Amino acid sequence: MNTATAAAAPQQAPPPAPRPGLRERKKQRTRDALLRAALELFTARGYEQTTVDDIARAVGVSQRTFFRYFPGKEEVAFAMQDMVEAHFMTSLRARPAHEPPLEALRRAVLDCWDSVREAVASIAPLELYLRMFRTIESTPVLLATHLRRSMEKEEHIAAVLAEREGLDVDADPRPRLVVAAFSGVLRVTGRLWSNGEDLTLDGLRSLTVRYLDQVGPALAGTWRTPNDPNRTDAPAEHTDA
Repeated sequence: MNTATAAAAPQQAPPPAPRPGLRERKKQRTRDALLRAALELFTARGYEQTTVDDIARAVGVSQRTFFRYFPGKEEVAFAMQDMVEAHFMTSLRARPAHEPPLEALRRAVLDCWDSVREAVASIAPLELYLRMFRTIESTPVLLATHLRRSMEKEEHIAAVLAEREGLDVDADPRPRLVVAAFSGVLRVTGRLWSNGEDLTLDGLRSLTVRYLDQVGPALAGTWRTPNDPNRTDAPAEHTDA
């Protein structure tokens, strides 16, 4: 086939990903069952009052089986958070290049919450996930771990933003600065939400939007220089779908 013919030929869609085999599906069901049991026990009894044996017993497996899926209690406590954060990073990388960095972060977190419901619900009820969020906020040992993990995640997000904007993250302070402001808003709204009356995901989403909209214009503006070929003058929209 010559080049012209090849160019004219319709592109074939990639083959669908193979369906997981029976063994893989069984392993996923066991992992999901352990995760759901852990969240139920952590939110009902308390994190420190729940042992690995308790979690394994609730699913009808051995402690050895638990450790095949999770290194320990801390990892299972944050497993759902890890999944949500992965969705957020995927959303951030997919944001249009013309969006200013803060708007890209804002949109990514809202897109994440809008799209992750199904993934969360495939493992545990959304209400249980939200109760675990409040358990993390109210359990000192989990909150300390959450803050440490947040600092590590901030470095990752800042690096992604710097790459997106064509900046050196160690030479330009803006990526780390805007991520610190963004993360601070998420921490404040998360704490207010967990102590409030509207404990729904929509309530958390609405509160976060209201606080993010108060962040100053110096951080909300476009960073690219006027001669940057990736820059457009398209205004960022602030309407929430």
